[in-house]
Amino acid sequence: MVILRDDKRIARLAQIGKITSFAGMGALVAGLFLVFLPNTQNLFMYQLLALFAGWSLSQVGIYLSRQYLVENRADMILDDVLKKLARDGRIYHYLLPAQHVLLIPTGVIVFIAKQHVGDISVDGDKWQQTGLGLRRWFGQERIGNPSREAALSIEAIASYLNKNAPSVEEVPIGAMIVFTNKSNKDLDLKNSSIPAMHYTKVKGYLRQQKRAQPMLEADFRAIQAAFDKKATHLLAEAERVSVVETDDEE
Repeated sequence: MVILRDDKRIARLAQIGKITSFAGMGALVAGLFLVFLPNTQNLFMYQLLALFAGWSLSQVGIYLSRQYLVENRADMILDDVLKKLARDGRIYHYLLPAQHVLLIPTGVIVFIAKQHVGDISVDGDKWQQTGLGLRRWFGQERIGNPSREAALSIEAIASYLNKNAPSVEEVPIGAMIVFTNKSNKDLDLKNSSIPAMHYTKVKGYLRQQKRAQPMLEADFRAIQAAFDKKATHLLAEAERVSVVETDDEE
C-alpha cells in the first residue's frame, strides 16, 4: 500500500499545540499571580481575561497534542490496520478534502477517525457520549455527529473528483467511522447508519464484505491522478518505501 501523508502539516499543528499549551499555562499562572495583588475593579477584569485566555489556549493545546503529538496517531493506526488488506491501494492523510482517504481498485473509502473516550453509543445518526465527568472540561472534544461528518466528507470528495476527474461518470465512495483510542473498546455502535467500529475490528469487517466489482482501469487511474495532484511532492519517496516493503514481505 502506498502511504501519502502531509507530514509538514502534522508537524506544524503539533508545534502549534506545544506553543498554545505553554502560552495557556503562562496565562493561567499570570492570572493566578494577579489574584494576590491589591484588588481593584480593573485588576479583576485582567484576572478574568488572563484566566479565560489561559484556559482557552490550554484546551486548544491539549486538543492538538492529543491529535498530533500522541505516539499512535489516527493515521498511523489506520496504516497499520490497512497495509496488508489494501496492498494495491493508496491512502491519503491530511491531503484531500477529507482527512483519511483510501483508494482501492473497487472504489474510495473515507475514514472518519475518532479518538474519543467515554461511553459512546449511536442509534441511526444520533450519537451520545456519557461518562466523561470532569474530562469534558479538559481538552476532551465532544463526539458531535460522526455520521454527519462522514456524509459531508463523501460530498467533499465527490465534488473534488467532479472537478479534477470529470471523465469518471460514477465513483463508488463509502465511509467508515473508526475509533482509534486503544483504551476505549466498549462501544455500542451496532445501530449506526454508517459502518462504525473500534480499529481492532476494521480488518475483520473488511474481510467479510463481498468482493465488489473493480472500477474500469481508466477510471481508477483518473481518480488516482486527481488525488495525486495534492501529493506530487510525496510520490517519489512513497513509491520507494512501497517497493522496499513489498520486497521485505516477499
